[in-house]
Amino acid sequence: MLTLTPESFKEYELIDCGDFEKLERFGNYVTIRPEPQAVWNKKLSEKEWEKQAHVRYIPKSASSGIWRKIRRMPDKWTVKYKLPEHNGIPGEEIAFRLNLGTSKQVGLFPEQAVNWDFIYRTIHDFHDMHARKPGRKTMGDIRILNLFAYTGVASLAARVTGADVTHLDSIKQVITWARENMQLSGLKDIRWVIEDAMTFVKREIKRGKRYHGIILDPPAYGHGPKGESWKLENQINEMIRMVLRLCEDEYFLILNSYSQGFSAFMVDNVFKCHTDDKVEIGELFLRSKAGQSLPAGVFGRILKA
Repeated sequence: MLTLTPESFKEYELIDCGDFEKLERFGNYVTIRPEPQAVWNKKLSEKEWEKQAHVRYIPKSASSGIWRKIRRMPDKWTVKYKLPEHNGIPGEEIAFRLNLGTSKQVGLFPEQAVNWDFIYRTIHDFHDMHARKPGRKTMGDIRILNLFAYTGVASLAARVTGADVTHLDSIKQVITWARENMQLSGLKDIRWVIEDAMTFVKREIKRGKRYHGIILDPPAYGHGPKGESWKLENQINEMIRMVLRLCEDEYFLILNSYSQGFSAFMVDNVFKCHTDDKVEIGELFLRSKAGQSLPAGVFGRILKA
């Protein structure tokens, strides 16, 4: 089992974590947010946290709260990420807006940088592989589907290569946010879909659509735009079975889960029910400046090339 953490995200830093909170730097601004898995003690004093932070999230209910500003900062700001080099060519840069909204999320899951790198490199590898075959494919012939896609940083990592990208989320405001991130990155022509993920996948199967890469980042539970119900443990097995029907002969698939209690071995077992292709599983984590390793969810990948 792999354990992966971002190593080169210069505009993000986990400074300290503990006592069910985390102190993080996003670009020029430092936030304090709840973190249910930080069950240990903080390394830095509360005074030091308050000295470094610009803003602290105060929960009011399970799903909403308020941001209390400690020092002056904007409600919206931009962060950039440099993708890895490929065959000696420097990687490209993507940009995304962060936002102090009603939830504790700011629009970015920094641990996912390891998957952005994987997406970017794998699409380039697919293109290089096809370039050596008759009937050479262009980057635009490589099709990527991002389900439960949120603010779309994974979509940017795919689109910046020139791949054809379909981005799906059930919330219109999140699609608007993702579109803004596309524009901030100087990109265009991502296909936006506001729909229930399961409904869309079933329709794509009937259409005979195929993809070279599929990314799934499902919540523990949620609802589609027409009230469709999603519960991870009840539907993930069926979802994986169906999305594999959408995959080309050469493909990659990424599944992320943040649901506490959802083990990487559960992902492994689900994958191996439906494919004999190469599977790797693992846990994502963030390494703090203070020395702790903060769990940040599990992942599974399938790669057939």
